[in-house]
Amino acid sequence: MGKIKVGVQLHPQHVSYAAYAEAVQASEALGVDSIWNWDHFFPLYGDGNNNHFEGWTLLTAIAMLTSRVEIGTLVTCNSYRNPALLTQMANTVDHISGGRLILGIGAGWFEKDYEQFGYEFGTAGSRLRDLGEALPIIKARMSQELPPPVRNPIPIMIGGGGEKVTLKLTAQHADLWNGFGPPDVYAHKCAVLDNWCAEVGRDPADIERTVSLTEAGDIPDRLDAYAEAGCTHFIMMTKVPPDYDRVEKLVSWRDRVNG
Repeated sequence: MGKIKVGVQLHPQHVSYAAYAEAVQASEALGVDSIWNWDHFFPLYGDGNNNHFEGWTLLTAIAMLTSRVEIGTLVTCNSYRNPALLTQMANTVDHISGGRLILGIGAGWFEKDYEQFGYEFGTAGSRLRDLGEALPIIKARMSQELPPPVRNPIPIMIGGGGEKVTLKLTAQHADLWNGFGPPDVYAHKCAVLDNWCAEVGRDPADIERTVSLTEAGDIPDRLDAYAEAGCTHFIMMTKVPPDYDRVEKLVSWRDRVNG
């Protein structure tokens, strides 16, 4: 098992920017390894018409508010930006952060975002096809960026657990994979990803396994089980302000496991 890392995804909804910025800095001070937001235009729970901030603009602020942690959007919706544009955005944030960006990306799913902002929602299949077409463009464009990325190439994370397409795309293109679900489901998805890696000629160990911790009982009760399933990067999903006691428990568990 590789070195364990832990992070927080701070949900950019129902909050002021000042409170969000405070949570970012407090989380880094507590010792997490990564800080993430998400890529939506409206709240995902609670009042759907309340405060909400755009992901990549906010990610720039997170880069400026921090000095040590890796940062990223968990995950960018491929549908919302031209892939070449997204690559230049990522390169810009990579430079602002001093090489700490992870380019998280997925096919997209939140229909309200599409409808309200004028994007074609299509089908799950069409959105996955679009993602498959975008990933080679992103990787090719990244090699042409001037200045080149600080961390070159910028690592790509793919989020999602679809076994026929998403995990195959992960094996082909990604440096990290983000999954979720109880540990037995997560272990199964890791095995499917390993099989896709074998099919495309990729070493499974080259893909960092991350998990979204969505249940209160995940910390600390399920952490060892996720680690046994292959996870090395644990990301606590949380409203702002987060439960800092849970963040501290996550960091303490990491420190104990890493020795």
